[in-house]
Amino acid sequence: MAIETVNLKEASKLEIVSLMDNTVDFLSSNTRKEVQSLRHWTKEQYGTEWTQAHTELPFAEHGFCMLVRVFRNQETCTILFDTGISSNGVIMNAKRMGIDLSEVSYVALSHGHYDHFGGLHAIIEAVNKIDLPIITHEDMIKRRGTASLNGDIREYPPFPNLKQLTPAKIVNTKKPHLIANDLACITGEIPRKVTFEKGLMQNKIYNDNAWQPDLLVLDDRALVINIKDKGLVIISGCAHAGIINTIRYAQQITGLAKVYAILGGFHLAGKEFEKRIEPTIEELKKINPELIVPSHCTGWRALISIAQAFPNAFIFNSVGNIYKL
Repeated sequence: MAIETVNLKEASKLEIVSLMDNTVDFLSSNTRKEVQSLRHWTKEQYGTEWTQAHTELPFAEHGFCMLVRVFRNQETCTILFDTGISSNGVIMNAKRMGIDLSEVSYVALSHGHYDHFGGLHAIIEAVNKIDLPIITHEDMIKRRGTASLNGDIREYPPFPNLKQLTPAKIVNTKKPHLIANDLACITGEIPRKVTFEKGLMQNKIYNDNAWQPDLLVLDDRALVINIKDKGLVIISGCAHAGIINTIRYAQQITGLAKVYAILGGFHLAGKEFEKRIEPTIEELKKINPELIVPSHCTGWRALISIAQAFPNAFIFNSVGNIYKL
């Protein structure tokens, strides 16, 4: 089957704010000038260190959300990629960082697991825009769960009722989908080609009145931006498709080989997935990104291994980090 390509325009620059992740670290330093912790970038904004001006710190949860500002000359567009796990966690963190969510023009969901859409309803209310596009996949509204060893299904919290999402506009897509005046691309369904990037049999989806294996999590996608003179920036929610599959597909649909940065969940935690850490690192070495920010579901074993393999590219993500690329 022929791969559908897109004409992704070049962005002049990019800002990414970590609004929600599994970790917070407001004290550690880093050596990358493109990366600033909450204490430092808010000092520029407020004139004093954040902790001196405020009493409530942003917090972490087992969820994911990135605020993505894409720039082209005088044009700016803001995309919210995922919405965390709790109903109001992203809302509270944005408030504590001084971010007004009304700047958001698109909400894109990486896949239909509850730690990525939990704050959707509250965020739609906070953005408060008629026909705010919510970029989804038709599988996201289906019941999902995990099977235990005895076969019992632990069902996940459900996707919001579509009527609850008014006045937003649901945009379902399986194919690569350009947004933000063609400055950003949602990959759509990602082909599974890498031999070691297999799914998990315990994942379940309710189809045709029965629980069925959700091995592939077909609704898993990534957000892709192309920065002028730098290359692709790829943001993954969980990479259920496999982070290498995700990167390779982003290269294919854009026709661009250079990968500048990879951020987000790599899903290398858990006994089955930890076997994939070393082959993933070997493939990442071939891709050779300049910035690697594994987050959320990547797992501490993978974080340590990636940090050791890429000492100059690796950044430990924290809620509140800003990436100015």
